[in-house]
Amino acid sequence: MALAPPLRRPPRFRPVLAVVAVVAALALPVTPGGEGGAGPADALSALAVGFCAVRLLRDRRRPLGRSAALVLGLPVAGLSLAAMNAVAPGAGISGLGRYLQIFVLVPAAVVLLVRDRSDLRLLAWSFVALAGWQGGIGVHQYLTGTGASYQGEDVRAVGTFGASDVMGMATVVAFGLVCAVGLALGRSAARERGLAAGCALLLLLPLALSFSRGAWIATAVTLTVQLTLSGLRRALRVGAVVVAACVVLVGGLGVGTAMLQERIDSIGQVADAPDQSVTDRYTMWAAAVDMWREHPLTGVGLKGFPEYRDGHASLALSSGSDTEGAGAAFRRQPLLSPHNMYLLVLGEQGLIGLLCLAGGWLALLVCALRGLWRVRAAGGAGLECPLIACGLLVWQLVDFAYADIGGPSTVLTAVCFGLVAWWALVGGDRVGTGPGTAVPGGRRAPAGQAALR
Repeated sequence: MALAPPLRRPPRFRPVLAVVAVVAALALPVTPGGEGGAGPADALSALAVGFCAVRLLRDRRRPLGRSAALVLGLPVAGLSLAAMNAVAPGAGISGLGRYLQIFVLVPAAVVLLVRDRSDLRLLAWSFVALAGWQGGIGVHQYLTGTGASYQGEDVRAVGTFGASDVMGMATVVAFGLVCAVGLALGRSAARERGLAAGCALLLLLPLALSFSRGAWIATAVTLTVQLTLSGLRRALRVGAVVVAACVVLVGGLGVGTAMLQERIDSIGQVADAPDQSVTDRYTMWAAAVDMWREHPLTGVGLKGFPEYRDGHASLALSSGSDTEGAGAAFRRQPLLSPHNMYLLVLGEQGLIGLLCLAGGWLALLVCALRGLWRVRAAGGAGLECPLIACGLLVWQLVDFAYADIGGPSTVLTAVCFGLVAWWALVGGDRVGTGPGTAVPGGRRAPAGQAALR
């Protein structure tokens, strides 16, 4: 009598795939010259939040523990107060919804949909894949002269985000580069680390061709932090390789070398001889500070910066920035934000709003670093997870000094904060505990329920 073959258990659906779908949606092209608004990735992020809510109702369990709920929900207080002080009720409601999406709802959903470190690595690799796709398009735009306009030539790499969001591709590529470096510095299989290192080196080229000074600075600071956290000797070895790769890449760019050199030199000229974009930025920074001085606690209200800008800005401010290329016609884009997240929050939400938002980010950074020390003390297994989380958070906090939220790529910032929050509030506490986490009463909780403590 023949024995029946053993039944194979069908593969289980991984909830983190809902988050990966949000990342993948950012590979879709943006309508050239579009006016912005919600895109496919924003719609999928809303579906991911709804999917997470359905799972919570079905399982009938508390979504987050007290500490996680406090850190993730801290911005709600300042946002609600600023929404009530908005110039128009519609602006307050729409601004509140956008801030909640980016800093509360989507990050909380990511925390609940990521189950373990393998999910975090999968999400990190999706960042790398998206960066490779957008970076490849950006390099093609530079080589064929089909990118956004820069110094009279259509050579600026912007990926599928178009000329209206020149920071979009730079942000995506920088996130992918940070994730790739974290994976390469970890303790996973040699093949995976080698692949990640190769991806990191390749992503340096599209990042350079984005001509984004803020992304360059944030990436340089972040990679230095990641290398230092991984070990001093390794930092020196990898740093030498990165410098050599940069020399080779820049030396092989031909005509682009002069443009890159001029762009790099302009970083040191922000005080002596700033260009018009830097002058506009300084002027808007001063305007945001002036708004805060008039309304120190609550600010001028959500989405109030454009309404109050002209009353607080000097005559040095231009009427807007010119955008052209990458399939879009010439357009004068108005300056609706100070391009500094901290000053934007300070001007619109006041000191209360800034303390709530920045306080949550600082708590995430402290908890993420604490988890990294635990991994190092436990032998270093899984080191890539804290390196990725700490790197993404450091990059975002540095970049917020030169940029703010806005554009199709903003939803990736929300996923980034969710990934960081999972490690800081859940994953870092599991070091040395195996796939499950102990809960009061001596039971072992499933991996996805570690936030219930």
